[in-house]
Amino acid sequence: MTDPHDPGRLRALEERLEKARAAHQPKVSRGEEHFSQANMAWRMVTELVAGLLIGLGMGWGLDRLLGTSPIFLVLFIGLGLAAGVKTMMRTAREIEKDQARAAGENNAGTPASDERD
Repeated sequence: MTDPHDPGRLRALEERLEKARAAHQPKVSRGEEHFSQANMAWRMVTELVAGLLIGLGMGWGLDRLLGTSPIFLVLFIGLGLAAGVKTMMRTAREIEKDQARAAGENNAGTPASDERD
């Protein structure tokens, strides 16, 4: 009679279970993926516009308060644009890291390009 705690049989059973789980994993449809990318794009546009509007408001307020012509308005719109672009770039890096991590999890069994050498 075979040993009920045979490690080889247990390992084979675990592999079959993993294959069965992978086959029943819900697939992400192209529509959901597109929707997610659209959300990311809108997030980045919103960050840029928010930076511009904050700069506009601060510049307009300082010009109004100090009685100057559009010196602060132009200066703070430029600063708001720079802040918005910086925030967009940070968001793009986060998205890139998330996609690289997801790709790494999907390709966990295949070696990376520098590991093949």
